[in-house]
Amino acid sequence: MSEFLRLDNQLCFPLYVLSRQITGFYRPLLESLELTYPQYLVMMVLWEREIVTVKQLGQLLWLDSGTLTPLLKRMEANGLLTRKRSVDDERSVDIALTEKGRQLEEEAEKIPAHIKCHIKMSDYEIVTLREYLKKILSVTTENE
Repeated sequence: MSEFLRLDNQLCFPLYVLSRQITGFYRPLLESLELTYPQYLVMMVLWEREIVTVKQLGQLLWLDSGTLTPLLKRMEANGLLTRKRSVDDERSVDIALTEKGRQLEEEAEKIPAHIKCHIKMSDYEIVTLREYLKKILSVTTENE
């Protein structure tokens, strides 16, 4: 058997398993907020920026509009955000937080500390790992 095909020598496998484990750590915390993980990602962008277009949101979260549209519709139905045609460009849809969406931010502020407890890494290690992952993402998107 080729060493290149050994499971232990693959980059994709530990990233895949780690992604599943970490999102699993989020699940019970997000259930108490009645959010899914993708909805939590949308909320983090909105807490940071208040208003974004669907296109901007898709770029920030690396999601296409086919994935975002049903997600945003559910979140709007739950009263977390609004979707309105932009006054500047009718082709664009602005996404904005509602008061209910803003109120979730305070509860969500506890989540990162809980996740850090599961990971058992120092702040430096977490920042370093995150920067390496961002570097890999930037290189892979340049090659697309």
